[in-house]
Amino acid sequence: MRPRDPHEPGRTASSLELFFDLVFVVAVSVAAAQLHHALSEKHIAEGLMSYGMVFFAIWWAWMNFTWFATSFATDDWLYRVLTIVQMSGVLVLAAGIESVYADRDFTVVVFGYVVMRVAMIAQWLRASHAAGESRRATLRYAGGIAIVQVLWLTTLVMPEKLVVVAWFVFVLAELAVPVVAERRWTTPWHPHHITERYGLFTLILLGESLLASANAIFEAVHEHEDLGKLIALSVLTLVVTAALWWIYFWPPHHTAISSFARSIRYGYVHYFVFAAAGAFSAGIEVEIDSITHHTELSELAASYTVTIPIAIFVLGIWWIALRDNADRVVNLVVPVGAVLVLLDPLIPVPFALTALFMALIVVTLVLRPPVERSA
Repeated sequence: MRPRDPHEPGRTASSLELFFDLVFVVAVSVAAAQLHHALSEKHIAEGLMSYGMVFFAIWWAWMNFTWFATSFATDDWLYRVLTIVQMSGVLVLAAGIESVYADRDFTVVVFGYVVMRVAMIAQWLRASHAAGESRRATLRYAGGIAIVQVLWLTTLVMPEKLVVVAWFVFVLAELAVPVVAERRWTTPWHPHHITERYGLFTLILLGESLLASANAIFEAVHEHEDLGKLIALSVLTLVVTAALWWIYFWPPHHTAISSFARSIRYGYVHYFVFAAAGAFSAGIEVEIDSITHHTELSELAASYTVTIPIAIFVLGIWWIALRDNADRVVNLVVPVGAVLVLLDPLIPVPFALTALFMALIVVTLVLRPPVERSA
């Protein structure tokens, strides 16, 4: 398991990596479905906190594997088995998500998360044997991850009141591991490969949101006689999903990770981009509940469950990828458009205007092509 060439021509995502992504989206789907129920029942703070905590576990395990794979991926049986062990961990984690929302019980989630991370420790230790100049970095990764997993296991015996506080502390510890590990001895990454991996996961998340939203709309159509609002919402869902795809893939992403500091920014801000993409379907389902009178939320609050994820997604990807490849017009229209989407529920016809604002952003991107900077 030697370091991969960061300039390897034709490097693309492997079938194993795509399989890995699909399994992780199962957990995202479960988390978004539980978020929908929590929001619709007006458990807003608890639902958002549970979603944020669970999504961190999903995102961080996915991201760590992705950056490891771009540096050391091979295709022998042991690498495949350890990767499949990580997949099993995320499925265990997904099985425990409902308990987090319902009872603040993190036992199954923590266990599934630790399974994924222990497999990752094994990957880093294996890579260390032939890592060359990156050996110290690989050992720091393995040691840092191991220490933090012991910390996560202590949450299983903590009083419930301390778990949330400990979660924030341990998240900071997790985020610090790559910074400490790569401070002096870096691992190689392939800019085109790593950004392709982020793009593919974004596509899968948008597809999952579109599927979940469509299924919810189809079900509501059979039970509700007033179809006008449901048809408008279905149009909004398609337009917004297409616009999010267009916005995300407008700039060349590989130039956004030209240094370690920029790669950290790119990777960490994707937490909000991915979480927003996953939460979008939950917002659509809450809006359907509002139309069919099956939620305790007001119409205004229900609309915000849709517009907030859209705005976060657009602002996040603008910050880490668009603005460095855009002119003044794009750098004005995109963030202003996101803010207008955020404020849209205050206007009497939010469905139409949200779609319009997103379409205007896309039109601007079409008329103002990106200027690729040198990596």
